[in-house]
Amino acid sequence: MWLQLDGEGPLYQQLYRALRRVILEGALLPGARLPATRSLAREAGVSRNTALLAYEQLLDEGYVTARTGSGTFVAASLPEEPAPAPRPAGGSGGRSRGPAPTLAVSAQARRMLAQAPRSGVSWDMPRRHLAYDFRYGEPAYADLPLETWCRLLGRRARRASAVRLAYGDPAGAPELRRALAGYLRRARGVVCTPEQILVTHGSQQAIDLVGRVLIDPADRVALEEPHYTGFSLPLSAYGAELVSIPVDEQGLCVDELTAQPAVRGVCATPSHQFPTGGVLSLERRLALLSWAERRAAFILEDDYDGEYRYEGRPVPSLQSLDRSGRVLYMGTASKLLFPSLRIGWLVVPEPLVRVFSLAKAYADTGSATLEQRVLADFIEGGYLERHVRRSRVRNAARREALNRAVERHLGGTASLAGTRAGLHGLLWVHELPGAREAELRRACAARDVGLYPVRPYYTHPPPQAGYVLGYAALSEADIDEGVRRVAAALEGL
Repeated sequence: MWLQLDGEGPLYQQLYRALRRVILEGALLPGARLPATRSLAREAGVSRNTALLAYEQLLDEGYVTARTGSGTFVAASLPEEPAPAPRPAGGSGGRSRGPAPTLAVSAQARRMLAQAPRSGVSWDMPRRHLAYDFRYGEPAYADLPLETWCRLLGRRARRASAVRLAYGDPAGAPELRRALAGYLRRARGVVCTPEQILVTHGSQQAIDLVGRVLIDPADRVALEEPHYTGFSLPLSAYGAELVSIPVDEQGLCVDELTAQPAVRGVCATPSHQFPTGGVLSLERRLALLSWAERRAAFILEDDYDGEYRYEGRPVPSLQSLDRSGRVLYMGTASKLLFPSLRIGWLVVPEPLVRVFSLAKAYADTGSATLEQRVLADFIEGGYLERHVRRSRVRNAARREALNRAVERHLGGTASLAGTRAGLHGLLWVHELPGAREAELRRACAARDVGLYPVRPYYTHPPPQAGYVLGYAALSEADIDEGVRRVAAALEGL
């Protein structure tokens, strides 16, 4: 790969532009592997950090993708159309065939294509093998009782029978639904029968089911601002009109919601607002339920990490206060155990059980059941609640380490919010404009620190830079050193 730097601006930007040019001109085709950063640095006559920063910018803008243990590759779908490759001479009878006609897609598919990120949709953030990675959305894998899990998995696998290999209930394995009904009642105050629980492919399928069953095109659906993009992307594809409702330290501003006309429903994270970390107060919870009852609206409660609270007892779910059947409650094993398990749950009001069960059956005829039965054994044996108690203690220590580190190294320059619960905090850098978030991120990557901007979760991004700091997978010492390096990177800007 021959590169020519243009001599304008910092070296990493010159290298980024040279790489971008060869990608867009078609010299590197989609899926082609790029050289390792050391090889690229030698070829271009620059430092390895310069090569790393150039790759970071290409990754941020969607020109390349990173695969763990494999390297960096040209993205399959590019943000800009590459220049057409030259037509080969000759061919069949010297005549070239025109492009094959494509099938027309639906209006929903067109909406999906129009609003999806150009780099594609994935819940696995790019992995850069950084020593101090404040990646969020994942548990501390070292804390998992994997030996126990594997033992239960082996026992279930050895007991497989012809009956177990046949089709099962599309709503989920009966053992898991019974176990979840008990666990959710004890841990989150959820009031339900096993029949009200649908086992899903993670929380994302729960959102999909709600969208297909309860939302028609042009329905107005309220989202928190900022919000989890797993809500906005599919709901936009369904044709919903999204309404942004601001949040503060007490969570969703319900007064702003009640002022909106004709809202069909609201998607909320009341136990730990994502990503700001606010906890919805009791007064607002009651007001939200009252609004839903008056408007005949639904509330989709995403309780993604409600078990982890460090000041007082965990706040019970919003569903536990619902007396009129307006709340649909969803949770996931991704934060409790590990994301690749792909088990989530949706608790629906009794009058909606049949229609949601039909929607689940039409979608996939049911989720894989071996892991469901293992999770049922894990819950019934008391292992899950024991694991949550231990994780809460360990994560509380990590959370305190993060608070101390921000105060020690960034005091006066930045502030940390939203750490009363959950597995992440929100770092606001007061003097850094939001437009420079990616610049600090690249400077931190050069110091072996992973930092993740908050701007993608806003419909209208704030003026100052903010970063979501996940701390569950880091040691207390690594948290302190990582924040120290963030301070050094910020000073360097």
